[in-house]
Amino acid sequence: MRVSIYTSARFPEYRTLIVVAVLISIIGSLLLSNMNMAWMFTIALFMGVSLYHAAFGFSAAYRQLFLHRHVKGAQSHLILIGITTLLFAPFLAEGSAFGNPVGGAIAPVGIGMAFGAFIFGVGMQLANACASGTLYTAGGGNPRMLIVLIFFCAGAFWGSLDLSWWQDLPGFGAVSLGEKFGWTTAVSLQLIFLAVIFVLLRVFSQNEKIETDTDTDQTLMSKLFRGPWPLVWAVLSLAFLNWLTLISAGHPWSITWGFTLWAGKSALLLGWDPATSSFWSSGFQLNALRGSILADTTSVMNIGILAGAALASLAVKRKTASWSGRKWRSMLAAIIGGLLLGYGARLAYGCNIGAFVSGVASTSLHGWVWIVCALPGNWIGVKLRPYFHLTN
Repeated sequence: MRVSIYTSARFPEYRTLIVVAVLISIIGSLLLSNMNMAWMFTIALFMGVSLYHAAFGFSAAYRQLFLHRHVKGAQSHLILIGITTLLFAPFLAEGSAFGNPVGGAIAPVGIGMAFGAFIFGVGMQLANACASGTLYTAGGGNPRMLIVLIFFCAGAFWGSLDLSWWQDLPGFGAVSLGEKFGWTTAVSLQLIFLAVIFVLLRVFSQNEKIETDTDTDQTLMSKLFRGPWPLVWAVLSLAFLNWLTLISAGHPWSITWGFTLWAGKSALLLGWDPATSSFWSSGFQLNALRGSILADTTSVMNIGILAGAALASLAVKRKTASWSGRKWRSMLAAIIGGLLLGYGARLAYGCNIGAFVSGVASTSLHGWVWIVCALPGNWIGVKLRPYFHLTN
């Protein structure tokens, strides 16, 4: 079950549309100096639209699974990973796409990585969002998610400062199942395993309501641009857009490195010295700090998702989120949840997208370990929600 963000569809006021169009034009003009970045921004725009119109998330799906045995959301994740695996496999096996090198989302497995995934799961329920969910709901105008986003970035930066300590804990290196067992074998076994989980979830499910289209007069094109979308539309579009990301950027879709970079550049403005951190003092991270946020692929795509969700939100009349005086606990949960999301993602080498979806689709062992550790965290987070006056 999904919580709908739609009340009734309508066209936006033209002045609002013009303002957003101007903002996107400005960002686009900045990106024109690098056509590849402009292309990545365009891909991310469509990601933002897809996420928003389908209300496609992870935290609510797991909450519905635990509390009501509703499995549609969790099953959609399995289908997304299965399709993405099929799209990725030929190119990852070859190591290139149309003459350009590509690599999967492969990361080490260890105690720190597992703990990071676990607390990320807790944070998902307190924040009421995952990484992709934070982006599209914040872009759609949810004020609480802006708080989550700020503290998500802060937590990711905090995690980067502690990462070397966690990496020294027991663990083993990155494992690509495709490289270890052969791509045909690994992909086949992975797809079979996903199918088995899909069937087991169906057996586990109970009394799940089937979604119906309440606006039967809406044309296909109207539904495409104004929503809401069926989950299957989001699954197909996000799998394809992730594949486009792989062949264009050379790596799959990821999110949380961009948050870490935004916080790092903010810390620089406050006088922080990157030489004090082993994570930031050299290599890719230091170069990213010295450059523009528009020179980093993940950062640009995050901005694109925010903008895409903002555009999509203009086409519908939404329920506007607001806080009252009695909801200070919800704000506290947003702060704690954001910090846990950011810190956990940094330790776990990614989030629900970069580690789980893109990781498993890359046949990375750490992607499977991530979800095994994140699910218990989600369960604990669900149990903590009432203490913060968050409804289940």
